[in-house]
Amino acid sequence: MSGKIVLAYSGGLDTSVAVRWVKEERGLDVVAIGVDVGEERDYDAILQKALAVGALPESRIIDAKEEFVTEYIWPALKAGACYESKYYLATALARPLIAKLIVDVAHEVGATAVGHGSTGKGNDQVRFDVTFAALDGKLDIVAPAREWGMTREEEIEYAERFNIPVPIAKASPYSIDVNLWGRSVECGIIEDAAVEPPEDAYEMTVNPVDAPDTPQIVEITFEKGVPVAIDGDAPGPVALVEKANKLAGSHGVGRVDMLENRLVGIKSREVYESPAAVLLSLAHREMEALTLDRDTAHYKALVAQRYSELVYFGLWHSPLREHLQAFVDSTQERVSGKVRMKLYKGSCFVVGRESPESLYRTDLATYDVGDMYDASAGAGFCKIWGLPVRVAQERDRASR
Repeated sequence: MSGKIVLAYSGGLDTSVAVRWVKEERGLDVVAIGVDVGEERDYDAILQKALAVGALPESRIIDAKEEFVTEYIWPALKAGACYESKYYLATALARPLIAKLIVDVAHEVGATAVGHGSTGKGNDQVRFDVTFAALDGKLDIVAPAREWGMTREEEIEYAERFNIPVPIAKASPYSIDVNLWGRSVECGIIEDAAVEPPEDAYEMTVNPVDAPDTPQIVEITFEKGVPVAIDGDAPGPVALVEKANKLAGSHGVGRVDMLENRLVGIKSREVYESPAAVLLSLAHREMEALTLDRDTAHYKALVAQRYSELVYFGLWHSPLREHLQAFVDSTQERVSGKVRMKLYKGSCFVVGRESPESLYRTDLATYDVGDMYDASAGAGFCKIWGLPVRVAQERDRASR
Protein backbone atom coordinates (compact mmCIF):
# COMPACT_ATOMS: atom_id res chain seq x y z
CA MET A 1 0.00 0.00 0.00
CA SER A 2 1.25 3.49 -0.80
CA GLY A 3 -0.11 7.02 -0.69
CA LYS A 4 -1.43 9.16 2.14
CA ILE A 5 -3.44 8.31 5.21
CA VAL A 6 -5.24 10.86 7.37
CA LEU A 7 -4.94 9.71 10.97
CA ALA A 8 -7.09 10.88 13.88
CA TYR A 9 -4.28 11.95 16.19
CA SER A 10 -4.65 12.56 19.93
CA GLY A 11 -1.01 12.69 20.93
CA GLY A 12 -1.52 9.73 23.24
CA LEU A 13 0.20 6.38 23.29
CA ASP A 14 -1.71 4.56 20.56
CA THR A 15 -1.76 7.31 17.94
CA SER A 16 1.82 8.41 18.62
CA VAL A 17 3.07 4.89 18.01
CA ALA A 18 0.68 4.57 15.05
CA VAL A 19 2.35 7.41 13.12
CA ARG A 20 5.62 5.49 13.01
CA TRP A 21 4.00 2.04 12.68
CA VAL A 22 1.88 3.02 9.66
CA LYS A 23 4.94 4.38 7.89
CA GLU A 24 7.04 1.32 8.70
CA GLU A 25 4.46 -1.40 8.11
CA ARG A 26 2.19 0.08 5.42
CA GLY A 27 4.44 2.52 3.62
CA LEU A 28 1.87 5.30 4.01
CA ASP A 29 2.66 8.96 4.56
CA VAL A 30 0.70 10.21 7.56
CA VAL A 31 -1.32 13.41 7.80
CA ALA A 32 -2.04 13.66 11.53
CA ILE A 33 -5.18 15.55 12.48
CA GLY A 34 -5.84 16.55 16.06
CA VAL A 35 -9.40 17.66 16.80
CA ASP A 36 -10.04 19.98 19.73
CA VAL A 37 -13.41 19.06 21.21
CA GLY A 38 -12.72 20.65 24.55
CA GLU A 39 -9.77 18.97 26.20
CA GLU A 40 -7.53 21.61 27.74
CA ARG A 41 -4.23 20.60 26.19
CA ASP A 42 -1.24 22.18 24.51
CA TYR A 43 -2.31 21.48 20.95
CA ASP A 44 0.68 23.27 19.49
CA ALA A 45 2.93 20.83 21.34
CA ILE A 46 0.79 17.91 20.19
CA LEU A 47 1.12 19.01 16.58
CA GLN A 48 4.86 19.46 16.92
CA LYS A 49 5.13 15.97 18.39
CA ALA A 50 3.23 14.51 15.43
CA LEU A 51 5.59 16.27 13.04
CA ALA A 52 8.63 15.12 15.01
CA VAL A 53 7.43 11.51 14.89
CA GLY A 54 7.16 11.73 11.11
CA ALA A 55 3.78 13.16 10.14
CA LEU A 56 3.53 15.31 7.00
CA PRO A 57 3.51 19.14 7.13
CA GLU A 58 -0.18 19.06 6.12
CA SER A 59 -0.92 17.84 9.64
CA ARG A 60 -2.92 20.27 11.74
CA ILE A 61 -5.20 20.89 14.72
CA ILE A 62 -8.88 21.63 14.06
CA ASP A 63 -10.88 23.57 16.63
CA ALA A 64 -14.28 21.86 16.57
CA LYS A 65 -15.60 22.83 20.01
CA GLU A 66 -18.55 24.93 18.86
CA GLU A 67 -19.61 22.41 16.23
CA PHE A 68 -19.36 19.67 18.84
CA VAL A 69 -21.67 21.50 21.22
CA THR A 70 -24.27 22.74 18.75
CA GLU A 71 -24.41 19.79 16.35
CA TYR A 72 -23.80 16.84 18.69
CA ILE A 73 -24.16 17.68 22.39
CA TRP A 74 -27.33 19.77 22.11
CA PRO A 75 -29.16 17.21 19.92
CA ALA A 76 -28.23 14.46 22.39
CA LEU A 77 -29.24 16.59 25.37
CA LYS A 78 -32.64 17.29 23.82
CA ALA A 79 -33.05 13.56 23.22
CA GLY A 80 -32.24 12.74 26.85
CA ALA A 81 -29.37 10.50 25.75
CA CYS A 82 -27.76 8.55 28.59
CA TYR A 83 -26.54 5.01 27.90
CA GLU A 84 -27.67 2.47 30.50
CA SER A 85 -28.90 5.38 32.65
CA LYS A 86 -25.35 6.37 33.66
CA TYR A 87 -23.13 7.34 30.71
CA TYR A 88 -23.85 10.66 28.98
CA LEU A 89 -21.97 9.55 25.86
CA ALA A 90 -19.20 12.16 25.81
CA THR A 91 -16.71 10.07 23.83
CA ALA A 92 -19.41 8.41 21.74
CA LEU A 93 -20.72 11.81 20.61
CA ALA A 94 -17.29 13.15 19.71
CA ARG A 95 -16.25 10.23 17.51
CA PRO A 96 -18.63 10.83 14.57
CA LEU A 97 -17.58 14.49 14.49
CA ILE A 98 -13.88 13.61 14.53
CA ALA A 99 -14.44 10.97 11.84
CA LYS A 100 -16.31 13.48 9.67
CA LEU A 101 -13.45 15.96 9.91
CA ILE A 102 -10.91 13.24 9.08
CA VAL A 103 -12.86 12.36 5.93
CA ASP A 104 -13.06 16.04 4.99
CA VAL A 105 -9.27 16.36 5.24
CA ALA A 106 -8.79 13.11 3.31
CA HIS A 107 -10.76 14.59 0.43
CA GLU A 108 -8.76 17.81 0.68
CA VAL A 109 -5.29 16.21 0.58
CA GLY A 110 -6.14 13.36 -1.78
CA ALA A 111 -5.60 10.59 0.76
CA THR A 112 -6.50 7.00 -0.05
CA ALA A 113 -6.96 5.91 3.55
CA VAL A 114 -8.13 7.11 6.94
CA GLY A 115 -7.13 5.78 10.32
CA HIS A 116 -7.68 5.86 14.06
CA GLY A 117 -5.99 4.61 17.21
CA SER A 118 -8.80 2.47 18.59
CA THR A 119 -8.21 -1.08 19.76
CA GLY A 120 -10.14 -4.16 18.70
CA LYS A 121 -11.83 -4.53 22.09
CA GLY A 122 -13.50 -1.15 22.40
CA ASN A 123 -16.47 0.70 21.01
CA ASP A 124 -14.52 3.50 19.33
CA GLN A 125 -13.32 1.28 16.49
CA VAL A 126 -16.95 0.80 15.50
CA ARG A 127 -17.78 4.48 15.77
CA PHE A 128 -14.85 5.45 13.55
CA ASP A 129 -15.19 2.63 11.03
CA VAL A 130 -18.95 3.01 10.58
CA THR A 131 -18.74 6.79 10.21
CA PHE A 132 -15.83 6.58 7.76
CA ALA A 133 -17.74 4.06 5.66
CA ALA A 134 -20.96 6.07 5.81
CA LEU A 135 -19.26 9.26 4.60
CA ASP A 136 -16.92 7.71 2.02
CA GLY A 137 -16.93 3.95 1.57
CA LYS A 138 -14.06 4.12 -0.95
CA LEU A 139 -11.46 5.09 1.62
CA ASP A 140 -9.35 2.32 3.14
CA ILE A 141 -9.54 2.13 6.93
CA VAL A 142 -6.42 1.40 8.96
CA ALA A 143 -6.56 0.78 12.72
CA PRO A 144 -3.01 -0.05 13.85
CA ALA A 145 -3.84 -0.69 17.53
CA ARG A 146 -6.15 -3.58 16.65
CA GLU A 147 -3.66 -5.01 14.15
CA TRP A 148 -0.20 -4.85 15.72
CA GLY A 149 -0.93 -7.21 18.65
CA MET A 150 1.17 -5.28 21.17
CA THR A 151 0.25 -4.99 24.85
CA ARG A 152 0.30 -1.52 26.38
CA GLU A 153 3.66 -2.29 27.96
CA GLU A 154 5.01 -3.36 24.56
CA GLU A 155 3.67 -0.16 23.01
CA ILE A 156 5.55 1.86 25.59
CA GLU A 157 8.71 -0.08 24.81
CA TYR A 158 8.14 0.50 21.06
CA ALA A 159 7.80 4.22 21.72
CA GLU A 160 10.99 4.24 23.78
CA ARG A 161 12.85 2.36 21.05
CA PHE A 162 11.94 4.95 18.43
CA ASN A 163 12.19 7.96 20.78
CA ILE A 164 8.48 8.68 20.56
CA PRO A 165 7.39 10.87 23.50
CA VAL A 166 4.13 9.69 25.07
CA PRO A 167 2.32 11.00 28.18
CA ILE A 168 2.11 7.64 29.91
CA ALA A 169 4.16 5.48 32.25
CA LYS A 170 4.05 1.81 33.10
CA ALA A 171 3.20 2.67 36.71
CA SER A 172 0.03 4.56 35.74
CA PRO A 173 -1.38 3.11 32.53
CA TYR A 174 -4.75 4.85 32.45
CA SER A 175 -6.40 5.32 29.09
CA ILE A 176 -8.14 8.69 29.18
CA ASP A 177 -10.42 10.55 26.80
CA VAL A 178 -11.64 14.06 27.56
CA ASN A 179 -13.92 16.54 25.86
CA LEU A 180 -16.37 19.27 26.81
CA TRP A 181 -19.12 16.78 27.68
CA GLY A 182 -17.05 14.57 29.96
CA ARG A 183 -14.04 12.47 30.76
CA SER A 184 -13.59 8.71 30.57
CA VAL A 185 -10.90 6.68 32.32
CA GLU A 186 -10.07 3.00 31.94
CA CYS A 187 -7.22 0.50 32.29
CA GLY A 188 -4.86 -0.03 35.20
CA ILE A 189 -6.37 -0.60 38.64
CA ILE A 190 -9.77 0.49 37.29
CA GLU A 191 -10.05 -2.88 35.54
CA ASP A 192 -10.55 -4.45 38.98
CA ALA A 193 -14.29 -3.98 39.44
CA ALA A 194 -14.06 -4.73 43.16
CA VAL A 195 -11.72 -1.83 43.93
CA GLU A 196 -12.78 1.78 44.48
CA PRO A 197 -11.30 4.03 41.79
CA PRO A 198 -8.26 5.89 43.13
CA GLU A 199 -8.59 9.62 43.56
CA ASP A 200 -6.00 10.28 40.86
CA ALA A 201 -8.48 8.93 38.31
CA TYR A 202 -10.50 12.14 38.68
CA GLU A 203 -9.69 15.63 37.44
CA MET A 204 -12.92 17.45 36.56
CA THR A 205 -14.58 16.96 39.95
CA VAL A 206 -13.52 17.46 43.54
CA ASN A 207 -14.06 14.65 45.99
CA PRO A 208 -17.60 15.17 47.35
CA VAL A 209 -16.17 14.86 50.87
CA ASP A 210 -14.05 17.95 50.18
CA ALA A 211 -16.78 19.88 48.35
CA PRO A 212 -18.14 23.10 49.89
CA ASP A 213 -20.29 22.69 52.99
CA THR A 214 -22.73 25.28 51.66
CA PRO A 215 -25.12 24.29 48.82
CA GLN A 216 -25.20 26.38 45.66
CA ILE A 217 -28.33 27.18 43.66
CA VAL A 218 -27.80 27.39 39.91
CA GLU A 219 -30.46 28.65 37.48
CA ILE A 220 -30.47 27.20 33.96
CA THR A 221 -32.43 28.95 31.20
CA PHE A 222 -33.69 26.88 28.25
CA GLU A 223 -34.97 27.91 24.84
CA LYS A 224 -36.59 25.14 22.81
CA GLY A 225 -34.73 22.49 24.77
CA VAL A 226 -31.31 24.12 24.52
CA PRO A 227 -29.60 25.68 27.58
CA VAL A 228 -28.79 29.28 26.76
CA ALA A 229 -27.89 30.86 30.11
CA ILE A 230 -26.61 30.04 33.60
CA ASP A 231 -27.65 32.42 36.36
CA GLY A 232 -28.72 34.90 33.69
CA ASP A 233 -25.37 34.85 31.92
CA ALA A 234 -25.50 33.76 28.25
CA PRO A 235 -21.84 33.31 27.23
CA GLY A 236 -22.39 31.15 24.14
CA PRO A 237 -22.55 27.36 23.71
CA VAL A 238 -18.94 26.42 24.45
CA ALA A 239 -18.46 28.80 27.36
CA LEU A 240 -21.79 27.73 28.83
CA VAL A 241 -20.73 24.07 28.94
CA GLU A 242 -17.36 25.06 30.38
CA LYS A 243 -19.09 27.10 33.09
CA ALA A 244 -21.44 24.22 33.89
CA ASN A 245 -18.45 21.89 34.22
CA LYS A 246 -16.71 24.18 36.68
CA LEU A 247 -19.84 24.86 38.75
CA ALA A 248 -20.94 21.25 39.06
CA GLY A 249 -17.40 19.87 39.29
CA SER A 250 -16.57 22.17 42.19
CA HIS A 251 -19.37 20.46 44.17
CA GLY A 252 -18.28 16.93 43.26
CA VAL A 253 -21.18 16.44 40.86
CA GLY A 254 -20.72 14.13 37.88
CA ARG A 255 -18.69 11.13 39.09
CA VAL A 256 -19.80 7.79 37.65
CA ASP A 257 -18.37 4.33 38.35
CA MET A 258 -19.92 2.08 35.72
CA LEU A 259 -19.91 -1.56 34.70
CA GLU A 260 -21.17 -1.18 31.15
CA ASN A 261 -22.09 -3.48 28.30
CA ARG A 262 -19.86 -2.73 25.34
CA LEU A 263 -21.09 -3.15 21.81
CA VAL A 264 -18.47 -5.83 21.13
CA GLY A 265 -20.09 -8.09 23.72
CA ILE A 266 -17.89 -7.72 26.79
CA LYS A 267 -18.46 -5.88 30.03
CA SER A 268 -16.00 -3.16 30.97
CA ARG A 269 -15.47 -1.08 34.07
CA GLU A 270 -15.27 2.63 33.29
CA VAL A 271 -14.90 5.76 35.38
CA TYR A 272 -16.65 8.80 33.99
CA GLU A 273 -16.76 12.44 34.98
CA SER A 274 -19.57 14.46 33.45
CA PRO A 275 -20.38 17.48 35.63
CA ALA A 276 -21.92 19.67 32.91
CA ALA A 277 -23.81 16.74 31.41
CA VAL A 278 -25.35 15.81 34.76
CA LEU A 279 -26.32 19.38 35.65
CA LEU A 280 -27.75 20.33 32.27
CA SER A 281 -29.41 16.97 31.59
CA LEU A 282 -31.19 16.82 34.93
CA ALA A 283 -32.31 20.43 34.51
CA HIS A 284 -33.53 19.68 30.99
CA ARG A 285 -35.51 16.70 32.27
CA GLU A 286 -37.27 18.97 34.78
CA MET A 287 -38.04 21.52 32.07
CA GLU A 288 -39.64 18.76 30.00
CA ALA A 289 -41.62 17.54 33.01
CA LEU A 290 -43.15 21.00 33.22
CA THR A 291 -43.87 21.55 29.53
CA LEU A 292 -44.47 18.19 27.82
CA ASP A 293 -47.81 16.39 27.90
CA ARG A 294 -47.88 12.99 29.57
CA ASP A 295 -48.05 10.80 26.45
CA THR A 296 -45.23 12.66 24.70
CA ALA A 297 -43.06 12.57 27.83
CA HIS A 298 -43.57 8.83 28.30
CA TYR A 299 -42.97 8.00 24.66
CA LYS A 300 -39.93 10.24 24.51
CA ALA A 301 -38.38 8.24 27.36
CA LEU A 302 -38.54 5.16 25.12
CA VAL A 303 -36.98 7.13 22.29
CA ALA A 304 -34.20 8.31 24.61
CA GLN A 305 -33.16 4.74 25.35
CA ARG A 306 -33.02 3.74 21.69
CA TYR A 307 -31.33 7.00 20.70
CA SER A 308 -28.66 6.42 23.38
CA GLU A 309 -27.98 2.93 22.06
CA LEU A 310 -27.61 4.19 18.51
CA VAL A 311 -25.07 6.81 19.57
CA TYR A 312 -23.17 4.37 21.78
CA PHE A 313 -23.16 1.76 19.00
CA GLY A 314 -21.61 4.16 16.49
CA LEU A 315 -24.77 4.69 14.43
CA TRP A 316 -24.95 8.49 14.52
CA HIS A 317 -25.45 8.58 10.75
CA SER A 318 -28.08 5.84 10.70
CA PRO A 319 -31.48 6.69 9.21
CA LEU A 320 -33.15 5.75 12.49
CA ARG A 321 -31.06 8.19 14.56
CA GLU A 322 -31.86 10.95 12.09
CA HIS A 323 -35.58 10.14 12.13
CA LEU A 324 -35.59 10.01 15.93
CA GLN A 325 -33.82 13.37 15.99
CA ALA A 326 -36.62 14.87 13.92
CA PHE A 327 -39.14 13.57 16.45
CA VAL A 328 -37.05 14.85 19.37
CA ASP A 329 -36.65 18.29 17.85
CA SER A 330 -40.41 18.56 17.33
CA THR A 331 -40.99 17.84 21.02
CA GLN A 332 -38.72 20.71 22.08
CA GLU A 333 -40.67 23.61 20.58
CA ARG A 334 -42.18 24.53 23.96
CA VAL A 335 -39.39 23.32 26.26
CA SER A 336 -38.43 26.83 27.37
CA GLY A 337 -38.11 28.39 30.80
CA LYS A 338 -35.91 28.34 33.89
CA VAL A 339 -34.89 25.54 36.24
CA ARG A 340 -33.14 26.01 39.57
CA MET A 341 -30.82 23.20 40.64
CA LYS A 342 -29.09 22.72 43.99
CA LEU A 343 -25.49 21.48 43.99
CA TYR A 344 -24.25 19.92 47.20
CA LYS A 345 -21.63 17.30 48.10
CA GLY A 346 -21.88 15.31 44.86
CA SER A 347 -25.65 15.65 44.49
CA CYS A 348 -27.64 17.69 42.01
CA PHE A 349 -31.39 18.07 42.33
CA VAL A 350 -34.17 20.43 41.34
CA VAL A 351 -35.54 23.05 43.71
CA GLY A 352 -37.74 25.03 41.32
CA ARG A 353 -38.90 25.43 37.74
CA GLU A 354 -40.98 27.93 35.77
CA SER A 355 -42.02 28.38 32.16
CA PRO A 356 -44.45 30.44 30.08
CA GLU A 357 -45.18 27.10 28.35
CA SER A 358 -45.98 25.28 31.59
CA LEU A 359 -48.73 22.64 31.62
CA TYR A 360 -48.77 22.64 35.40
CA ARG A 361 -51.84 24.40 36.81
CA THR A 362 -52.12 25.03 40.52
CA ASP A 363 -55.89 25.41 40.26
CA LEU A 364 -56.11 21.80 39.03
CA ALA A 365 -53.41 20.32 41.29
CA THR A 366 -54.34 21.98 44.59
CA TYR A 367 -56.39 20.39 47.36
CA ASP A 368 -56.99 23.80 48.91
CA VAL A 369 -59.42 26.64 48.19
CA GLY A 370 -59.50 27.44 44.49
CA ASP A 371 -59.53 23.81 43.37
CA MET A 372 -61.06 23.78 39.86
CA TYR A 373 -60.79 20.01 39.35
CA ASP A 374 -64.19 18.29 39.08
CA ALA A 375 -63.70 15.43 41.55
CA SER A 376 -67.28 14.26 41.00
CA ALA A 377 -66.20 12.93 37.60
CA GLY A 378 -63.72 10.58 39.27
CA ALA A 379 -66.06 7.67 39.93
CA GLY A 380 -67.28 7.54 36.34
CA PHE A 381 -63.74 7.82 35.01
CA CYS A 382 -62.56 4.91 37.18
CA LYS A 383 -65.49 2.78 36.03
CA ILE A 384 -64.86 3.34 32.32
CA TRP A 385 -61.07 3.15 32.62
CA GLY A 386 -61.22 -0.16 34.43
CA LEU A 387 -63.90 -1.70 32.21
CA PRO A 388 -61.54 -3.90 30.13
CA VAL A 389 -59.86 -5.23 33.27
CA ARG A 390 -63.20 -5.98 34.94
CA VAL A 391 -64.61 -7.79 31.90
CA ALA A 392 -61.46 -9.90 31.50
CA GLN A 393 -61.41 -10.88 35.16
CA GLU A 394 -65.12 -11.81 35.11
CA ARG A 395 -64.51 -14.08 32.12
CA ASP A 396 -61.50 -15.75 33.76
CA ARG A 397 -63.36 -16.37 37.01
CA ALA A 398 -66.28 -17.94 35.14
CA SER A 399 -63.96 -20.44 33.40
CA ARG A 400 -62.20 -21.66 36.57
